[in-house]
Amino acid sequence: MPTIEGFAPIIDRDARVLILGTMPGAESLRKREYYANPRNQFWKVIYSIFDSELETSYFERVSFIKEKRIALWDVIQCCDREGSSDSKITNVYANDFASLLTTYPNIKYLCFNGQKALKLFRKEVKLNTSSQVILETLPSSSPANAGMSVDTKIRKWALIPDLLNVVL
Repeated sequence: MPTIEGFAPIIDRDARVLILGTMPGAESLRKREYYANPRNQFWKVIYSIFDSELETSYFERVSFIKEKRIALWDVIQCCDREGSSDSKITNVYANDFASLLTTYPNIKYLCFNGQKALKLFRKEVKLNTSSQVILETLPSSSPANAGMSVDTKIRKWALIPDLLNVVL
């Protein structure tokens, strides 16, 4: 089974919400872009919650989330996995969240893109987040989560703009 490595975070000093997936899928790894699979609804959902028109350029998408004070990363730094399914993930090595949260103290919310990301975080990350950040779980944007309509996902993800405006 091949060992795969994830990406560096998309983040800057103004980021307030960090959205976490598990590990990029095969298409994302091939293109070196977060959520590159056109069947993944991540970008459609993000643009919809801000009532904005989806842009096609990855560079523009990255600029858009940074402008909104959103960061992207994954729970896993590297793992073994055949294909793109989270159920095939083994030999997990988690990203260094303690360092990231120290470097970017404006991050107040960790929003998990699906239950699997939260489950892996709780299992693999040794971090006392209770005093630093608030954890939120959102429905997965993955094509594997076909049981939930995109409209329902958009409604549930719509808490992100509210989180960006909360004063802690």
